[in-house]
Amino acid sequence: QVQLVESGGGLVQAGGSLRLSCAASGRTARTYAMGWFRQAPGKEREFVAAISTSGSSTYYADSVKGRFTISRDGAKNTVYLQMNSLKPEDTAVYYCAASPDLIRIRIPTPSNNWGQGTQVIVSS
Repeated sequence: QVQLVESGGGLVQAGGSLRLSCAASGRTARTYAMGWFRQAPGKEREFVAAISTSGSSTYYADSVKGRFTISRDGAKNTVYLQMNSLKPEDTAVYYCAASPDLIRIRIPTPSNNWGQGTQVIVSS
């Protein structure tokens, strides 16, 4: 099992930036792929970005490509989501996820390890 704690959410104006952090702990945390998902009110949880264990492979939803960047610091066991050029439609609760499977990390399945979420609100 991997425990995940997100931070960095908040209120920002459209066009602004935020950086989310997710600290992972647990015996196998370093061997897990990591990802970010988001869930807006009344909508299903959706994939945002994922990164492989080594950090050499990254994946993005089309809606965030070119604006968001996922990265990880192996020494700190932390994954980041840098969000630039934010839009009101990016407003959601953002969840960090971890999985030993690079396919499953891109799917909002209960079998992933999940953090508690952090709220991001983008005002117009």
